[in-house]
Amino acid sequence: GTYIMISAFFELVTDKVASAILAMVVASLLPWAVSIVAKVSGGFRIRNNAHPREFFQNATGLAARANAAQQNSYETLPVFLAAVLVAMLFFVPQSIINVLAWLYVMIRIGFCVAYITNLAMFRSILWVLSMACCLMLFYLAIRVSV
Repeated sequence: GTYIMISAFFELVTDKVASAILAMVVASLLPWAVSIVAKVSGGFRIRNNAHPREFFQNATGLAARANAAQQNSYETLPVFLAAVLVAMLFFVPQSIINVLAWLYVMIRIGFCVAYITNLAMFRSILWVLSMACCLMLFYLAIRVSV
């Protein structure tokens, strides 16, 4: 059960720099993926592409929540990218960076699902946990650099 899932997670996360870079790419694509959910569920048409923000101002329900998840994903992405790069710059062990980076990505995927399905409290907990991954990377960089 849970042990197998955790074990599989750690097998996927290598100790190579490429693993952290891939996590950054996946995190960067997550807002785009959620935007597709928002557009499809909201009835977005090609003509709406001229003013997509205007289209989403009138969105409700699932489409509005998916759009909000997209916006939040863009808001937290710079913090995550900076945290990973700073940790790498200050030589935090790569295996630790990779685990925290992929943990962030998995939590953010869960966050988006929780947002879209209207699980507000769970979503908030996942947001805090995702930011904790970023803060831990910054903390470790500070500790290593002292």
